[in-house]
Amino acid sequence: MTGVAGDSRLVRWAGGLAGGAILLVAWEVAGRTEALGSSWLPLTTVLEVYGDPVMRDLLVRALLTTAGEAALGYVIGVGLAVVAGSAGVLLPPLRGLIENAAAGINSIPWILLGPLLVLVVPRWIGPVAIAALAVFFAVFVAVSTGLSAASRVHQDLLSSLGASRLVRFWRLQLPAAMPELVDGLRLAAPAALVGAIFGEWFGADSGLGLLLITSMQNFRIDLLWAAALLGVAASLIAYGGFSLARWAAWRRFT
Repeated sequence: MTGVAGDSRLVRWAGGLAGGAILLVAWEVAGRTEALGSSWLPLTTVLEVYGDPVMRDLLVRALLTTAGEAALGYVIGVGLAVVAGSAGVLLPPLRGLIENAAAGINSIPWILLGPLLVLVVPRWIGPVAIAALAVFFAVFVAVSTGLSAASRVHQDLLSSLGASRLVRFWRLQLPAAMPELVDGLRLAAPAALVGAIFGEWFGADSGLGLLLITSMQNFRIDLLWAAALLGVAASLIAYGGFSLARWAAWRRFT
């Protein structure tokens, strides 16, 4: 069985690499032939932007700014989601209220929130707030689902031994929730970066979002593509890192 599982993973990896290679070749061909218009640049032209020291420094500084905002928003969003999800389990009478509040927060359109944040808080807070909003609901759902995944038989056993609700939560429900929690963290990582970039569109001083806006305004198509590609690469790296954590969590807790 182990050999079959290993072969299956190898096939998935090979398929993913082949698909990525096909995508990159198609990108280059579409750019060279202008099949999708003159604004669709070849991949090689986009990569040349990274070779320019001035442009490379500009892109790196923008990425670091956005990554810092996304990281802070990620920590805030995850923290609030874990607290809310745990409170719903530890305080059953409040569970419905907490779930409705979480759904309400998730329904807030970013396009409406961004301009309001610019008016009432410092500029750097807007991207952090939207990143936290992007993270919150996915992690909240993962925490709520994971904490409910513990076996009812095990919960009844601990209750019969006199364990309090808090002990059951710490000893049984929290370990059982780890795979789901890490899965939520994995999905939230690229969402935080997207939220931070979107938040920077509304008056930020720096970051990938601001760079995307200024590139469009100045018709620097090459810089626009380079900034977008850098954001995609950062999202994939974050997603891949948490995918490894998810794999480790599933091996440990399942």
